[in-house]
Amino acid sequence: MPNELIEIFLAGRSFAGNGLVRDWNVVVSIYQDGFRRALRALEAFGRVERSPYHNVLVMTVEDPIALLEAVERRTEENPALYDAIARVAPAICSFEFRSADEFKAKAKASALEWLPRLAGRSFHVRFHRRGPRHDLRTPEIERFLDDALLEALQQAGTPGRLSFSDPDAVIVIDTIDDRAGLSLWTRDDLARHRLLRPD
Repeated sequence: MPNELIEIFLAGRSFAGNGLVRDWNVVVSIYQDGFRRALRALEAFGRVERSPYHNVLVMTVEDPIALLEAVERRTEENPALYDAIARVAPAICSFEFRSADEFKAKAKASALEWLPRLAGRSFHVRFHRRGPRHDLRTPEIERFLDDALLEALQQAGTPGRLSFSDPDAVIVIDTIDDRAGLSLWTRDDLARHRLLRPD
């Protein structure tokens, strides 16, 4: 990650005894020099707390998409805030895992739920990993899920294809230690929501 970025996780307020964040459902990345500006703005949407991680704040929101839209409206009203926020990543679904194998199995099962939306379309998977607990290597996970989806689409008779330039859809996975959040964004979603920035 570029040094000028700080990851702020809008996540759950509950913590496990070992310091893990639970129940988060949005990730917001901000630029270093915009930290205070972004924090003040985000506090307007709910209570924000520090997680056990350096430069990580936590909060659960009832509707992650509504939060994304509200933040985007605020950046239109305040262009300086847009310059402070690098990425907003709502999680449409989430799961917890205790090993790399469990992560791969659950991530694959979750991604395959979106198979009808990927039928005959171009796509790729983007994985943002945070936390050193499990042996989850970004290129390997992305390739594993890309291959699993391509095979399933082929078997369904609706072959898709990988594209890293203007794809029809992007599946995004964010992890923090033992929890993962996933979302699928179409080309229209990415055009409409300029703060998603999955890549």
